[in-house]
Amino acid sequence: MTALPIDIAIIRNDENWPEDFDPLAERAVLEALKHAKPKIKGAAELSILLTNDEEQHELNQQWRGKDSSTNVLSFPQIEPFGPVVGILGDITLARETLEREATEQDTSLSDHFTHLVVHGFLHILGYDHLTDAEALQMESLETQILAALGIDDPYAD
Repeated sequence: MTALPIDIAIIRNDENWPEDFDPLAERAVLEALKHAKPKIKGAAELSILLTNDEEQHELNQQWRGKDSSTNVLSFPQIEPFGPVVGILGDITLARETLEREATEQDTSLSDHFTHLVVHGFLHILGYDHLTDAEALQMESLETQILAALGIDDPYAD
């Protein structure tokens, strides 16, 4: 197997996450790298925490001041659109929220998971959706990445 340009540590704080999601996360990050085209300057590390709503709620409260769980959180450790090197940051995903959203959106849990890993990783790289222009740019890139992974556009009506 070829070495990944990023060492991805997947941590499970909830044992109910499917074991076969590790390669989905790796493929999502690698495809995002291909499409976003950041400058890779050396060895890089990313952690992905697979957790539950309770822990995600605590993280969201502590770091964003929001008294609720959320599907994905990103904690970048690099400058926005800076070189990819060193510790890039952390992405956390809440299992129950992802399961509920996948059902509501009539999509598979694996496709929704992949989408949110891509979304979270784009935040690590510096993309955001605070303005309409930023949202359009980020969603367009997500759609391209997901299409390359064989996943339908999550923003299509």
